Amino acid sequence: ATVPPMLWAGLVLSKKTRPQHARVQQEYGSLTGRLQENISGVRVVKAFAQEQSEERKYAQGAEALQARSLELARTQAIWNPLLIGLGGLGAIMVIVAGGYLVAWGLVTVGTVVAFQYYLNKLYGPARRIGFLLGQLARTQASARRIFEMLDVSPDVISRPGARPLEDVRGEVVFENVTFEFQKGVPVLSNISLTAKPGQVIALVGGTGSGKSALTGLIPRFYDATSGRVLVDGRDVRDVDLGSLRRHIAIVPQEAILFSRSLRENIAFGKPESDISLVQFAAERAQAHRYITRLPKGYQTSVGDRGVTLSGGQRQRASLARALLVEPSILILDDATSSVDMETEHLIEQALGEVMSGRTTFVIAHRLSSVKRADEVLVIDSGQIVERGRHEDLILKDGPYRRIYDVQMRDQEEFITANVRATDPVEVGGRVPVASEKMLDGASAVLPGQEVSR
Repeated sequence: ATVPPMLWAGLVLSKKTRPQHARVQQEYGSLTGRLQENISGVRVVKAFAQEQSEERKYAQGAEALQARSLELARTQAIWNPLLIGLGGLGAIMVIVAGGYLVAWGLVTVGTVVAFQYYLNKLYGPARRIGFLLGQLARTQASARRIFEMLDVSPDVISRPGARPLEDVRGEVVFENVTFEFQKGVPVLSNISLTAKPGQVIALVGGTGSGKSALTGLIPRFYDATSGRVLVDGRDVRDVDLGSLRRHIAIVPQEAILFSRSLRENIAFGKPESDISLVQFAAERAQAHRYITRLPKGYQTSVGDRGVTLSGGQRQRASLARALLVEPSILILDDATSSVDMETEHLIEQALGEVMSGRTTFVIAHRLSSVKRADEVLVIDSGQIVERGRHEDLILKDGPYRRIYDVQMRDQEEFITANVRATDPVEVGGRVPVASEKMLDGASAVLPGQEVSR
């Protein structure tokens, strides 16, 4: 008689605790997310003296988690004893009824004992089912978050019947391409351009002008709203997505490294690569020298997102990773933004060899990175407002010339300030070595600028 109530209590417990488990999981996820942010951004927290503020916010999150957990515990404290008590109630009922029947001689003591034994065998599984129903509520709360991620389908996939892209020469064509993240708000408007195999195309423009969106259409991180993007005359939407991306390498503005060794990070695109190939790619990216100075060399673990390396070191490792796959199309998204002037000059020298024979798209804010480009495209508000070679554009009174003049002026002010800070009179009548390197880098970056020593 008590078995159905036990199953009912288990179902009620599951129904009540399911949303409570979900709230506990949500608070726990928020708390661990905040902790991870504070650990990865500890320098920012300390720089702005926000330690106490972040501690208070973390404490508030911990208190919210505690409150949700106590709410769940109270529910379990009520219903779990009920499940156990119902089993005990059944045993008491058997003893009372059995004693009465034995007293009247209707059954023997052995019959009552046997009935009690079999009843316990029945109560055990019934009680466990009740507890399992409660555990199921907890499992469902965790599984729901996992399934939500697994059920997300990618927006860009290979079309049925898509054919692989092989023997890529590297010609990239944009035909009247318009792209929108949000309907009615174009990021790119009517873009048309042709990059022949081996050409270097530089994209220049302000933040949010659409440079990264344009290059993101080539590996199909997203698809054009209208128009076509062609690689070797084939619409990128008609070729197998994996084969397309295997011919493209990207060096993002913010280098992303995994919590693995430098060798594994550089060989990420071709994990089977021999160490000699990894070292060769690192040499071309001007990364081999600093890697060999690390305690474990190429086996050095870089930590979460490469936290143990400087910004310039991460960027050079990212460049080496791109070079190792020998891409037909190379995309450099402001790849020298995180390095100093001297390192930038070294990387620029390496890129001269790397770009040879490859179609390369260079996104740059520093115009020193675009002077070797076969064509410079100035993008503003998603449109190409000016195009041509560097030498021709600086002679025109256009957007590119204005950007160039601003950077030239800033460069002159930077050099003047550093030269004054290292007065030759104070160092024996000559410019210190550090200043010589800076000036050499500046003259290499901005040819035609006369620097007085």
